Amino acid sequence: MSEPDRNAAASTSARPRALPAWSRPVLRALGWLAGGLAAGGVAVLMLLAVALSVAYPNLPEISGLTDYRPKLPLRVISADGVLLGEFGEERRLFTPIDRIPPVMQQAVLAIEDARFYRHGGVDYLGVIRAGLAQFNKAKSQGASTITMQVARNFYLSTEKTFTRKIYEILLALKIESQLAKKQILEVYMNQIFLGQRAYGFAAASEIYFGKPLQDVTIAEAAMLAGLPQAPSAYNPIANPQRAARRQQYIIQRMVENGFITEEQAESARKQVLRYRTPVDSGVHAEYVAETVRQLVHSQYGEETTTRGLNVHVTVDAADQAAAYRALRRGLLNYERRQVYRGPEDYVDLPKDPKDLDARIAEALADHPDNDELKAAVVMEASPRKVVAVLQSGEAITVTGDGLKPVTSGLSDKAGPKTQIRRGAVVRAVKGPKGEWTLTQQPEVEGAFVSMEPSTGAIRALVGGFDFGKSKFNHVLQAWRQPGSSFKPFIYSSALEKGFTPQTVVNDAPLFFDAGSTGSQPWEPKNYDGKFEGPMALRQALARSKNMVSIRVLQSVGVHYAQEWITRFGFEADKHPPYLTMALGAGSVTPMQMVGAYAVFANGGHRVNPALITRITDSKGRLLLDTPPKPVDESMRVIDERNAYVMAQLMGEVTRAGTAAQVYQVFKRADLYGKTGTTNDSMDAWFAGYQPNLAAVVWIGYDNPRKLGDRETGGGLSLPVWIEYMAHALKRLPVQESAVPEGLIQRGSDWVFEEYGAGAGVSSVGLDDKTPHAPSDEERRSILDLFRR
Repeated sequence: MSEPDRNAAASTSARPRALPAWSRPVLRALGWLAGGLAAGGVAVLMLLAVALSVAYPNLPEISGLTDYRPKLPLRVISADGVLLGEFGEERRLFTPIDRIPPVMQQAVLAIEDARFYRHGGVDYLGVIRAGLAQFNKAKSQGASTITMQVARNFYLSTEKTFTRKIYEILLALKIESQLAKKQILEVYMNQIFLGQRAYGFAAASEIYFGKPLQDVTIAEAAMLAGLPQAPSAYNPIANPQRAARRQQYIIQRMVENGFITEEQAESARKQVLRYRTPVDSGVHAEYVAETVRQLVHSQYGEETTTRGLNVHVTVDAADQAAAYRALRRGLLNYERRQVYRGPEDYVDLPKDPKDLDARIAEALADHPDNDELKAAVVMEASPRKVVAVLQSGEAITVTGDGLKPVTSGLSDKAGPKTQIRRGAVVRAVKGPKGEWTLTQQPEVEGAFVSMEPSTGAIRALVGGFDFGKSKFNHVLQAWRQPGSSFKPFIYSSALEKGFTPQTVVNDAPLFFDAGSTGSQPWEPKNYDGKFEGPMALRQALARSKNMVSIRVLQSVGVHYAQEWITRFGFEADKHPPYLTMALGAGSVTPMQMVGAYAVFANGGHRVNPALITRITDSKGRLLLDTPPKPVDESMRVIDERNAYVMAQLMGEVTRAGTAAQVYQVFKRADLYGKTGTTNDSMDAWFAGYQPNLAAVVWIGYDNPRKLGDRETGGGLSLPVWIEYMAHALKRLPVQESAVPEGLIQRGSDWVFEEYGAGAGVSSVGLDDKTPHAPSDEERRSILDLFRR
């Protein structure tokens, strides 16, 4: 080939081959796109640079995160570690990240931020995706990392704007620069709102599942992890199907991110979750918890319900539950014997069956269930059968004995306000065999308290029928007449004056003018209206003979007895020095009574009631340590002999007296106590003890009125005491106290040594003649004189 040819060939090969005509527009478009992306990237970088330089210095300080102090509720915890109550706007249980189980952390990361440990606080692809979404209808895309969520929850609003997103990014970068990853995750998992007033996963675990966070399974963790996005929408109790779908998705995400195996996932998918129901929501200790809150508030003020104080108390959860059930049952049983006052309300029910369910639910929203006392709307009613629907939608049928408490309401003669008919809102209680009984909300009230006599530690305290209905704590605040339950303290004073269990006192009628009583003429009677003549002190207390108690007080002296009872913790000015004190006409509280009976139980020592044992902060640091103080001789207020002899006298009450049911039920000789029924049966008491546990029951109306002619302490309050003690005595073996020195035995009785040879009081009132009962005219003259 010639040189020109070679040069031509070379020139030809060196020129690029011509591109097809169709490719040129494509290349041009790609060039513009590449240039646009490059320019856009530069613009975004410049925008961020400007934002950082301008806004970063003006961002809020994040000391709230670097020194994270969440609002933590006040928690009241029983002696056996059960949560009794919680106070605070936010229910939160702060848990350090190292104590949050890995499965819970992994479930959260799988759904919220799988790359949490690999990014610097911002997922840029997610941010771009969220930014582009602002220009179409998919504005719900957030792509916020956990760090960005922390920034938003602490410092920003929830509105979805480009400006807020920029600040969210900047704050996230600032947070990442000052906190470690674990710190950020710890804040998030303790701060996030999860519904049901629960903040943080530890609180949510207890609220939804009734278990510590450390015990959650994969399935439970996945369910909890689904809550942050929309707590109300994914609430497993309110929206189980929607919550379950999200849970399944999270389980799959945990597999995809390598947190769990497919086998673990399959097992989790099949697990049936059990949620905490209202019945499982802890022990009914509302009165205990409120008492604690008031005591703690007096020391810590406004911080009481925000600094995470854990207050440990002496109350035993099982004892508390037994006391609550026993008192409620006693009050409901009493209510069944009362005249039916009528339905709580009437509602118009639609004719269309499809609309019934909604109308019933709406009506019962104004009449919530009171624990076992369920509200129901009547569908049909007749004297033989009532069909009603509960809030749950369950239809119940009540027949036979279940209708007895509301018989008058089913009568054809029932008035429009008392008649049970279609649309009536009534109350129903389910029996142990599944049978239903119609009843009504009690108007009567009650109180129960138990105490360890050796320390004063309160084991159980129930201040009323329903804390939601009345916050008034009858154990601490109700000043009532103790009636015959006060007699042991009068008898105790008599032992110091030479009386013995064998002293014979005349049970004969008495009459006193106004000067003797401090108020008006008084002709006392025994409860049964009978007078049985001379009898030993032991039998007199067992039968609760009023005439004997009055003669004992006359002999002892009212001023001496008034001073004596202060040894037990009673206030002298609440018990005026008149003979009516013999029948318990003064004023006491149930708490005073249990403390007073504890003196007999522990051998003569007065102990102060103890409730709070220690207080710790949210990190477990001890702030207060006040364990109940065991009795010692510095606490002695009566001779040990006196306490022992009184125990023997009150033992006769529970074996053969007005509380003989105690021995019939328990068949043990270490139970002592006294019934109490005030004048006109306005207050019913039983106070009693075993050497290791004292307990008191009171029943009455807030505005004192007659409980009923046949209602007594033995019939009303004693069954409550027995039901509680049936639980408590399971842990208390029979314990009969040793006979103290200084006592000698005379027959079956023990007497003070110095009165053993007939030196004591052998009899009182045997020479009393039966007084002339004043005529009606004489009574009117006396009353007229008194009125002047």
